[in-house]
Amino acid sequence: IELISLPHLPILSFYYLAPMKKLLILIFTLITVTAFAQDKRKWKQLFNGKNLKGWTVKISGHELNDNFGNTFRVEDGKIVVSYDQYTAFNNQFGHIFYKTPYSYYLLAVEYRFVGKQVEGGPGWAYKNSGIMLHCQPPSTMLKAQDFPISIEDQLLGGDSTGERSTCNLCTPGTNVEMDGKLFTPHCINSKSKTFRNEEWVRAEVLVLGDSVIKHIVNGDTVLVYQKPQIGGGAVSNFDPAMKKDGQLLKSGYISLQSESHPVEFRKVEIINLEKKYKKKRK
Repeated sequence: IELISLPHLPILSFYYLAPMKKLLILIFTLITVTAFAQDKRKWKQLFNGKNLKGWTVKISGHELNDNFGNTFRVEDGKIVVSYDQYTAFNNQFGHIFYKTPYSYYLLAVEYRFVGKQVEGGPGWAYKNSGIMLHCQPPSTMLKAQDFPISIEDQLLGGDSTGERSTCNLCTPGTNVEMDGKLFTPHCINSKSKTFRNEEWVRAEVLVLGDSVIKHIVNGDTVLVYQKPQIGGGAVSNFDPAMKKDGQLLKSGYISLQSESHPVEFRKVEIINLEKKYKKKRK
């Protein structure tokens, strides 16, 4: 065995090192088993890497499934949000919805911002997109509606200088609770660091029905809140029948945004926790 030096222990003989080796091997084994168990979690791919099968497009000012300007497309195995066929943005906010609603789940999205914002895009929408949670069904959105009533995990990108957190919270037509109190401002920043230029970021969100939602960035929890519910403003041209203020949001659809800045999504995957939490509730 190779001799090693430690403070106050210049040379450890094999006799003394052997028990330490056993302990280190045991710790390493436990870590490996834990990591293996985590890696064996059954992620379901919501995006197949080939086409938009299973997804529905709704762009403000257009009918359901009218993918105006081929805004949402697949290129090189990624969902690409592009505006190369737009002359101007004209508040044509878009969302692409996965076909299945979920209630209890862990969702992961890997994204990056690229290129330049399309002409006419609002200043706040620069390097801005979002993962919309507990969305109303896309079929219930009116033609001119800008955003689905939902909870937004807001994705922001930074430049070479300045600070701009990601995985913030915004609330189109909704409110949440924080520290046991109703939180009514439209947005709040997370405690994430800034991700700059065209860096890929892994955003995860743990959604537990109408109880708790956690935003996670590259493995770090950056924001936690409770009791998502319908209420507040920041959504327009909606069907009033869909906005029942005070109603808790227990489930809903997942969508990705187009808000005037090109963005790419290379992975969208989910672990459905419904069965696990149904057992806990019994």
